[in-house]
Amino acid sequence: MTGTTPTISAGPPVVRLLKGRARRLRAGHPWVFSNEIDMTPEAKALPAGSLVALADAGGEGLGVATFNPHSLIAARMLSRDPACTVDEAFLAGRLSHALALRGALFGEPYYRLIHSEADGLPGLIVDRYGDVVSVQVNTAGMERLTEPFLAALDAVLAPAAVVLRNDSPVRRLEGLDEYHRVVRGDAAGPVELVENGARFLADIAQGQKTGWFYDQRDNRAFMARLAKGRRMIDLYTYAGGFAIQAAMAGAAEVVAVDRSADSLALAERSAALNGVRVQTIRAEAFAEMARLAAAGERFGVVVADPPAFVKTKKDVAAGAKGYRKMTRLAAALVEPGGFLFVASCSHHMPAELFAEEVAHGLALAGRSGRILRTAGAGPDHPIHPHLPESAYLKAMALQLD
Repeated sequence: MTGTTPTISAGPPVVRLLKGRARRLRAGHPWVFSNEIDMTPEAKALPAGSLVALADAGGEGLGVATFNPHSLIAARMLSRDPACTVDEAFLAGRLSHALALRGALFGEPYYRLIHSEADGLPGLIVDRYGDVVSVQVNTAGMERLTEPFLAALDAVLAPAAVVLRNDSPVRRLEGLDEYHRVVRGDAAGPVELVENGARFLADIAQGQKTGWFYDQRDNRAFMARLAKGRRMIDLYTYAGGFAIQAAMAGAAEVVAVDRSADSLALAERSAALNGVRVQTIRAEAFAEMARLAAAGERFGVVVADPPAFVKTKKDVAAGAKGYRKMTRLAAALVEPGGFLFVASCSHHMPAELFAEEVAHGLALAGRSGRILRTAGAGPDHPIHPHLPESAYLKAMALQLD
């Protein structure tokens, strides 16, 4: 080793950090914020999503990143190698690495294949349904890399169909339009997937998010075991994930509630695929919980897995009250000795506050019990070590007295 300082070679434009502001990046953090960057006129003029070579104030090369001068998170690291070329081959390498990990985790090709920063591709989400793939691009940098990424996807996986689900509201923060379209093959109808031995149908073209919520895989298996021989209700069921696995595990009766007729239709078709019966109710969850409680209905297992109540930081207070009310209403439906599962997929909802609101909701319902399990997303949703806030899913399973 010569001990020489790495320098920036000819390549993408150089963006420098301000003096003394490279410490976090050197420590392994994958983001650089706008107030850490020397926003020269040249840097400000770069198109959103440009590939740049990052350097410290003294010119030392720090790596290659995507850059958006209009975003709070101005740079997102792709490589710590200042000489790295980000092209189709680079993207194929990241894909191959992620594919090998999922192959070690799962025996069947149904999982989240790319989970953004943790898989070295910030702003990118890829879910796999056998030979069909759903892709969500959430940053300007990945938007500009979409075509080489799709080529890399063809080279590594050769999927029969690919859907771009670029309709997430988070794209607005990057100045991007919302849209979705099929870019490869045919994805006109629901696609089949297998989870914990159960068969499901997911609508990746028109359904929620990328079509299915793989993040609850382990939590569904846990709650299904508890449902054997018990009445079970799955609130916010979407396509029946918790409900159908509970029915297959031997639940005495299963009710699935959702306000979307399309989601309930998918749940009914999936139940038929597995030869089980699930009663579906189209209703708003809060109102239905109140109605059932007033009617004296009780269940051995109650699952409340809602969409995000907290979409931005300013929604935290209102969202917290929402989780409190949800827990209060759900707890009222649990028979003595029964089980309650509650979850929050809100990125901005702190885990500690969620736990506090669940406890508050139990107290308001006049219930006590014990926490059996706290959990996050499954292992196909890995967390970057320097982004603990990306552990968005909070889930709790409790037994109530």
